[in-house]
Parts: sequence; structure tokens; C-alpha cells
Amino acid sequence: MAWHDGTVTAPLTPPHQPGPHDPWQAPPSGSHLVPSSGAPDDPDTATELRQAAVVAVLVAVSGIALGLLWLWLAPRVPLVSDDTAVFLKNSEGEEAIGADGTFVLLAIGFGVLSAALVFWRLRRGGVLVVVGLALGALLASLIAWRVGIWLGPSSDVVGRAREAGQGVTFDAPLELHTVWVAVLAWPFAAMGIHLLLTAAFGPRDVEPDWSYYQGPVQGPLAGPGSGSGASPSSPAGGAGPG
Repeated sequence: MAWHDGTVTAPLTPPHQPGPHDPWQAPPSGSHLVPSSGAPDDPDTATELRQAAVVAVLVAVSGIALGLLWLWLAPRVPLVSDDTAVFLKNSEGEEAIGADGTFVLLAIGFGVLSAALVFWRLRRGGVLVVVGLALGALLASLIAWRVGIWLGPSSDVVGRAREAGQGVTFDAPLELHTVWVAVLAWPFAAMGIHLLLTAAFGPRDVEPDWSYYQGPVQGPLAGPGSGSGASPSSPAGGAGPG
């Protein structure tokens, strides 16, 4: 808004006062900086604890499947006995380390699958869900190891040699020579895959939208010329345009 005297045009708003939409102006007195609320579907701590417990239990139970697959796919170590001792039938064979490699490869596959399923179902899960995944994977590896040993050939090698007889081939007990390397394969694989999926497809953190809250406005809004008694459209001093 401006008034005209024929040759001069002057704005009614003083030049030293910022406009109402100036982003650099100071906040009004009595205002408060208020952050916007987070996403409504973010789980709270209690919900995240329940989710982590469910993940840990389900992943741990799936260790039974790993144990059965290990028992089925692991190569057998042939043994043979004579009157004095029990020997490896093929002393240069690689069956002894084949059981460890089979367990590790299966554990890595189960780690990839469990991490993908957890990320798909609980994409917004926090740190507790990841901890539940790691603990469940560790328990699952231990369960798989024991299941394979329990259901595999008996560990009583002398008794089985006597039952088989002299010169008859029989299978050695199923065992892991590098226990902790094999047992930690599932947790490390699950953590790594879950981290990659979160970095690639996980939800992004939204920066809080800070805004000023002034409370309810009391009385009518004052205009730029309300205190002077002169109308903004009338010329200064009561004189009209010449």
C-alpha cells in the first residue's frame, strides 16, 4: 500500500521493519520452539521388546532345521578297526573338514534368510530387534550343533567297532572341529545382511519440523497505521493528492 502526491510514492511500512514473511526475523516475544511429533507408526520400547523376544524365539527354533540339514548333507568319515585300534579308512580324505564347511555354509544361508525375513516384517524395528536377531541366531547355531550330534552316529566308537567287526567300515561321529567359528557364522551373517538391507531400503529419519507457538491472539490484529488515527489510504497531514 502506498500514497501518491503526484510525484512521490512512499511505502507505508518503514524500511527498517522486516516483512511478515521474512525468514530471518526474530521470533515474537512469548513464543516457544515446539518440535513436531515423530512418525505415528514408530514402535515404543515395550512393543520393541516383545518384537525382539518373538524374533529371538523363532530364529532359535529354526536351528532344528539347520541341524537336520547338516546331518543329511555333511559328508561321512569312514572308519575301520582291527584287533587293536580304530583307523581312518582314507587317511588323506577331506571328509573330516567337510562337516565344518557344510555347517558354515548352511549357517550363512540361514543367516541371510532370517535377516531378510526380520527386515521384511519389522522394517521399523530398532536396536532391540537386531539384538533379538543376533541372540536367536547364536542359540539356533548351538541347537543345530547339538541336534546333529544327538541324531548322528554314536560317539561310542569302540562299541560300534566291536559291533561292526574287524575290517568292516562304519561312520565316525558327526562333530565340529572349529566350534565357535561355525557357531558364529549365523549371527554374523544375519547382522551383516540386516545392516545392508537397512542401509539400502530402510526408512530414513525425518528431521523435526520446529515451529513457534505463540498461543491464542488476544484482541483484533493491529494494522500498520492503527495507532495514528489516520487511514492508510489517506495522505499525510489530511491533504489529498494535488
